[in-house]
Amino acid sequence: MSGAVLLAAALGAPPAGGQQSPRKPGTAASAPAAAAAKAPAASTNYAQRFATQCAACHGANGRNEPPLIPVLAGQPSLYAITQLFLFREGRRGADTMAVIAKTLTDDDLRGFSDFIGTLPPVPAPPPVAPPDAARMEKGRALAQQHKCLFCHGAELEGGQQVPRIAGQHEDYLRMTLRGFQSGARPAYTQAMPAAVSQIPVADLDTLAYYAARFSVAAPKAAGK
Repeated sequence: MSGAVLLAAALGAPPAGGQQSPRKPGTAASAPAAAAAKAPAASTNYAQRFATQCAACHGANGRNEPPLIPVLAGQPSLYAITQLFLFREGRRGADTMAVIAKTLTDDDLRGFSDFIGTLPPVPAPPPVAPPDAARMEKGRALAQQHKCLFCHGAELEGGQQVPRIAGQHEDYLRMTLRGFQSGARPAYTQAMPAAVSQIPVADLDTLAYYAARFSVAAPKAAGK
């Protein structure tokens, strides 16, 4: 049974056949209607639970600076619930998250993901050195060539089941892209493995470099 079908069965959401269209900047991604009907509001309770259970690693505002801990600020709720489900079902690695997620009920998955969906994007700290202009330009060209913008949006803001990658940690992005290519990182659909399957590792690393610095270095460059 696919991850999409399992998620639908657990959460009352229809399975997705592929990547979703990104949301427009500044708008919140909405969960499928069936899941939304059951979902508790992003209440103070889940805000408090996030503060006590999640903030130590991910930051109180959804951004912390350890390079391999993903930024949650600005992530769509539907993407968040999908990843929490994959952790809970043992489909994704990361020992700490797997242990935590195994204790979560379906209502917890909805509550935490709804709360994460309310966290606004948080800019990355100013870089120690200016981004390499030539590498940023190559990253921009690669993002257009490989249609990264089609799913992740012109400003890499993501939406629905597609993560925000603008300002994400470079090391985390590099690990994730390589994981999709090698099969070490499970995919909700085959869109990402197919997209990166033939991209040289050096280019994957350049894409990670570009996306991590996008909001700081060139927030409008992708729209040229």
